[in-house]
Amino acid sequence: MRILIVAAGSRGDVAPYTGLGRRLLEAGHEVTVAAHPPFAGLLDGCGLDHRPLPGDPRELIRARARAASWEEARAAMAAFLDRLADGVAAAVADGADLVLTAFGPAALSRAAGEASGAPVIGTFLAPVCATREFPPAGATGTEDLGPDGNLAAGQRLLADAGALQADAVAGLRTRLGLPPATSRTTGADLRPVFHGFSPLVVPRPADWPSGVEVAGYWWPARPRDWRPTAELADFLQAGPPPVFIGFGSMAPGEGERLGELVTAAVARTGVRAVVQAGWAGLTATGDDVLAIGDVPHDWLFPRTAAVVHHAGAGTTAAGLRAGVPAVPVPAMADQPFWAARLHQLGVAPRPLPLDTLTAESLAAAITTCLTEPAPRRRAAELAGAIGAEDGAAAVLTHIGVVGRG
Repeated sequence: MRILIVAAGSRGDVAPYTGLGRRLLEAGHEVTVAAHPPFAGLLDGCGLDHRPLPGDPRELIRARARAASWEEARAAMAAFLDRLADGVAAAVADGADLVLTAFGPAALSRAAGEASGAPVIGTFLAPVCATREFPPAGATGTEDLGPDGNLAAGQRLLADAGALQADAVAGLRTRLGLPPATSRTTGADLRPVFHGFSPLVVPRPADWPSGVEVAGYWWPARPRDWRPTAELADFLQAGPPPVFIGFGSMAPGEGERLGELVTAAVARTGVRAVVQAGWAGLTATGDDVLAIGDVPHDWLFPRTAAVVHHAGAGTTAAGLRAGVPAVPVPAMADQPFWAARLHQLGVAPRPLPLDTLTAESLAAAITTCLTEPAPRRRAAELAGAIGAEDGAAAVLTHIGVVGRG
């Protein structure tokens, strides 16, 4: 079967699908991933074909950061979605018997699949459907609003997302010769949906509709022939496990400011640190500090004492898998949700929002992770349990049923 995975967004929005894609390849399917051009090398290194999606998510993040108003930020997002719509349609039209879609482009994937006759399955990395059991991922606040409040907040968030995408979806349906949609959609009403996170981290809410499941993590595939640099290997062997610090795709252009903050925090704690540049271009200095580029988290994190990160879904998962405590520093989207979840699970201190981060608060949180035994103990327990799960199995089983049908 020819399977197309549509994964728009940053590296954390793409990497988990390399693991799912590899499992599908091993099951005998042809697998292609539609993603932005910066990830062509990642996909090729994992043995997956690539179809490019237009646009660069780094530019979108920068545009939103520069926007002087919500209207300006919304206009930047609308322009990005218009280009993305045509890219998704072209990727599906190039040939697919089945489409697996991330949540962000789900409404576009659904329209493209309808036009081509290819079934579409949701494969989402964060909880999407509104529920009474917890506030929605992507909301500005993370406090529990009570059953009715949580449900209403989730419904509002989906309505806002539908409104943002409405013009792009309507335009795409017109260009594809499809009738107008009867209602606004974000893909949250797509069925079936498999969520790629562990039920030990977010149990499936009892009020989610039938056909919406929590499958377990889809661990990123490690690129073929990857080896650590001699500099990194030597640094890790030269002393005790370091603290990892990196903010992924967040804060592009703020590398110098954040680097000064990180340098000061590391000096305060006296720890060894591995600092990942990410899209911010993060830099830090010191005798016991090593600056690195992209390194597979599944290899690096188990060799660290703690991980400081932006609490993106993929990095959160990698930290949990490694069994090390975390310092979550969320910035936007679903990151506050995952940061709060890490704290609730007992593997992290209270989150430190990126826009209010200081050297003092970061140093204090790192010290807590390294000196209090409870977070490390709880992290090790969770890692053992999560490691026994097979998140791809449910997706593979369902695809087998689709294929037989």
